[in-house]
Amino acid sequence: MDPSMFVTYTPQANVVPLESKLATYMNRQSPATTLNTNMVTKHLSSLSLDASKKVTASPEFVPGRGLTSSTSNSPNLFGNSYHSQENVGGTTYFYLGNAAGDSVSAEDGSEVIGNVGTNQVGGYVYPGTPGHLQATKSTKAPTSNNSSAPSTPPPPQVNSSFFISANLRMDILHKNSLTLSQPDPVQFPDLPTEVDNYHELVPLEQIHKPASTVLGYQTSTYKATSLKNGNRYCLRRVHDFRLGNTKCMVLVEMWKRISHTNVVQLLEVFTTKAFGDHSIVFVYDYHPGAETLLNKHFSGSELNGYADPFCSDPNAPRPYSHTKNTILRQQHNSMLPESVIWSYIIQLTAALRVIHAGGVAYRCLDPTKVLLTSRNRLRLSCAAVPDVVTFDGNAANPLSLILHYQQEDLIALGKLVLALACRSFLAVHRDNIQASLELVARSYSTDLRNFILYLLSDQARKSVTDLMPMIGARFYTQLDTVQLRSDVLENELAKEFENGRLFRLLVKLATINERPELNMELTWAETGDRYMLKLFRDYVFHQVTPDDRPWLDMAHVVSCLNKLDAGSSDKICLMSRDEQSVLVVSYAELRQCLENSFDELVHAAKDAA
Repeated sequence: MDPSMFVTYTPQANVVPLESKLATYMNRQSPATTLNTNMVTKHLSSLSLDASKKVTASPEFVPGRGLTSSTSNSPNLFGNSYHSQENVGGTTYFYLGNAAGDSVSAEDGSEVIGNVGTNQVGGYVYPGTPGHLQATKSTKAPTSNNSSAPSTPPPPQVNSSFFISANLRMDILHKNSLTLSQPDPVQFPDLPTEVDNYHELVPLEQIHKPASTVLGYQTSTYKATSLKNGNRYCLRRVHDFRLGNTKCMVLVEMWKRISHTNVVQLLEVFTTKAFGDHSIVFVYDYHPGAETLLNKHFSGSELNGYADPFCSDPNAPRPYSHTKNTILRQQHNSMLPESVIWSYIIQLTAALRVIHAGGVAYRCLDPTKVLLTSRNRLRLSCAAVPDVVTFDGNAANPLSLILHYQQEDLIALGKLVLALACRSFLAVHRDNIQASLELVARSYSTDLRNFILYLLSDQARKSVTDLMPMIGARFYTQLDTVQLRSDVLENELAKEFENGRLFRLLVKLATINERPELNMELTWAETGDRYMLKLFRDYVFHQVTPDDRPWLDMAHVVSCLNKLDAGSSDKICLMSRDEQSVLVVSYAELRQCLENSFDELVHAAKDAA
């Protein structure tokens, strides 16, 4: 191991600890031996191998970098411009300069060759320091000898372009937390530990709210984990229901074949006594964080005191109609944008088109069953539940019954759009429809009013396909929105793809660096290929500023790791901790070292197994 790893730590203010791997890169001058850097550089510059060529001295030196104005065959490792070079004791030193050979004067009166405004820090460029750390000393200005050195600018902040956007990240984290939530046996002591092939049931409805209903049947929903594959699913339980006729399973199979982006996919149906009664359970895909249109756009207090306005029961109690004008005027200032309503219409009609083409009807199109799963993304839930709980095996003409239900779907669509446009359930009641349509005509386009009128009309036979001309070119707007959203997500996915690739590379480096031993060889990590990887690790992650502060630059780290992963032919200069060895290697050579060393670890792990 390197002896510098065992130097006793002595706390010092604003300096790198002595045991730091890059401590020897710093200018450390003891009081007894003060070194004049300009004098050393002046003497070194006089040792040029080319006696006929006059080289101007400079205190800036960067080992291992080629010259644009030099005839040397040394490669330009960093793409920078240098004025001249020297070879001293077998080591080549390169001096920064501009194309015109301009010079500026240092504070002590010596001449400094370099590009004014290019990258230097405090008059020096440290070996192995990337270009973004090199800040050029400005032109000479009248300053006193006691003036302090200009402070180093703070390191740049981490660029968000390297990572997923904050909003999308928080959205995904929120959904993951909901997916991984566990049941609370204290809060829900009556929940069964296992239902058929599912366990870890977590209620998706707040416990203080009344259970939802489907055509008069009480239901409740749960998130559950499958014992077969470990995935999460949504279970909708119909309370106290006995399945008397298994012929309804034909409709269930028809629903399971319907797959659409705006329909929550039905997976299976089974009966159970795990809840203490005879219940039937419908299993769907789970969409964490979904909320109903009722919670999103309507006040929950509207339904208190009277029945669901979308309920088909004519005997259900209705609210007082004399309040309609007041409520409609209150809703006028908070109406939805028409573009949002048309987006909902396009998604709902697309779902109904597929459902009706599959030979079934939805039958529960109301704000409590339509889910918002993401940005204005609608999905129809409770698929097949009305068909099973109200199945009549003795129906004379099942086909005509289904056609009747499909017509009711379109009427329910008109009521839902009207309620959304007025932001009130009162708008869909018979006594209020005329006033609601007048409000729609004043606030929205004629196309939206005609769309609602067509759905609520007494026309004998309506079809989803008849709605397409009414939507018209708005399909293109919706398509453009979806494609823009897809582009955003692909861009975010590309960032994480790159991060995953660099993560695998970092895992390899971490398993190799500082490994105490391998195959009984105590110095395995300090010799051969591993030693070069150790110096490369210092070069990438342990950069420091001239005043001994860590320099954290994500761009430098990402650039180096990308070049290593690609095996670039670019070369870099690596210096040992004792400054006795200077290695000029390419990223391709470092990648080969990485692969060879990691292969040794893999073979050793296989032999141990």
